[in-house]
Amino acid sequence: MASKALFVFFLPLVLSPFFSGCAEAQGGLRVGYYNQKCPKAEAIINAEMRKIIKYAPSLGGPLLRLHFHDCFVRGCDASVLLNSANGRAAEKDGIPNQSLGGYGVIDVVKVKLEKACPGVVSCADILALVARDVVALSKGPYWQVPTGRRDGTVSIASEAFQLPRATDGISQLIQNFAGKGLSVQDLVVLSGKRTLDLSLSYSCTDY
Repeated sequence: MASKALFVFFLPLVLSPFFSGCAEAQGGLRVGYYNQKCPKAEAIINAEMRKIIKYAPSLGGPLLRLHFHDCFVRGCDASVLLNSANGRAAEKDGIPNQSLGGYGVIDVVKVKLEKACPGVVSCADILALVARDVVALSKGPYWQVPTGRRDGTVSIASEAFQLPRATDGISQLIQNFAGKGLSVQDLVVLSGKRTLDLSLSYSCTDY
């Protein structure tokens, strides 16, 4: 229980380098990006997450892990959601990602958003907002999420090996995390939370 509390408390700090990296790469993110194009976007996501966490609280772990695995490889671009195609294996089929779950939740949220405002909210932003909401619904902190990410179109299975492995030594882990702008504290927090459940399978439509 203590490790879960520590994990959700530090999550906004751990993910902030990813947000900054995405902002720099995509020309700047901002809080309230969808206020004009899809003003109910965040409310729709939050409402769906409330239902899901109420009836399946064990999905909180997989959803956090899904967002982390996405951000760690190419930045927060939803490339982990893309399916393998044309003989090329995608990130989700890379060995480190074969235990990921929570894809079906993203599917449900995407369907709701498509009904409200077709083709507007990116899958990358859905992942970031879902991660924020599951933390808050798990009695963790709530933080503002800058949005406006564009979904990636490249997803390569071999790149999943950038993710930290259970067999990595401490020096390798520190180097790996530092390469992503993460500190030793971030490493301790993220490595200390391994009880993440599995579920479902989904590929999000790219916009």
